[in-house]
Amino acid sequence: MLTKNLFISVLSALLFLAFYGTSEAFGLFGPPQTISRQSGGLNTSIGYWYHEDKFKNGSEYIIRQNEVYSQVSYGGNDCWEIYGRIGVSDLKISDVFRSTTAATIISNNDFSENWKFFGTLGAKGFLPMGKILGIGAFIQGTYYFNNFSADTAGTNAGVPFAADLKVHDMWNVHAGIGFQAAVPYGIKLYAGPYIYYSEAKVRLSANIPGLELGTENVLIKNTKNYGGMIGANIPLSRGFHLNIEGQYSERLSLGAAVSYAY
Repeated sequence: MLTKNLFISVLSALLFLAFYGTSEAFGLFGPPQTISRQSGGLNTSIGYWYHEDKFKNGSEYIIRQNEVYSQVSYGGNDCWEIYGRIGVSDLKISDVFRSTTAATIISNNDFSENWKFFGTLGAKGFLPMGKILGIGAFIQGTYYFNNFSADTAGTNAGVPFAADLKVHDMWNVHAGIGFQAAVPYGIKLYAGPYIYYSEAKVRLSANIPGLELGTENVLIKNTKNYGGMIGANIPLSRGFHLNIEGQYSERLSLGAAVSYAY
């Protein structure tokens, strides 16, 4: 009864997000079922995630990120888990400085900034449907604590200029459902759909003719609100697990994590 009630609570929260549109966290979602011991306990992870997406504010931009993070989780009863992450991420935005007029010539069109800190919180619930199959739901959100910034330079009608683009207040939320199958050697395969919402504010330090962004804050957000995931959790030895996962929405994202269950 406790397992079913917990699963229903998580699923209800997921449906609320789906209908009211408050839904990205970066990194692996992981298998629906916790790897913590049945009586309850910690598991920790170190992971790498490569993320691609499309953002828009009228124009569309391709977003790319490389993320490295550490995660601490607590789960129990083979059916629930809560977790937190801390990590660093870079940020690349293609063609954000492109000029729309021949009078403005830009030295570089792309935005690129190195490692900034982020944090993630998440929760998941799992309902077994026999010894092999099960279904779970999860919610996870991320906030970037630092601003990303990068310079660009060029000429307008022959006059040199330089400007700095700042990306700030970047955050995202994901929620989804995962279907899991246990196969030989303790491997857990999972797949399912998810919904998400991601946004950031961008502002250029100067108004440059021909550049779409200026000194006013502009909200950019993801162009699509849903996607799909597929992954595998593979037990290694001495309590270690390898998790491999891919996600696809507008673009393909993928990563891996090594976990240890205490």
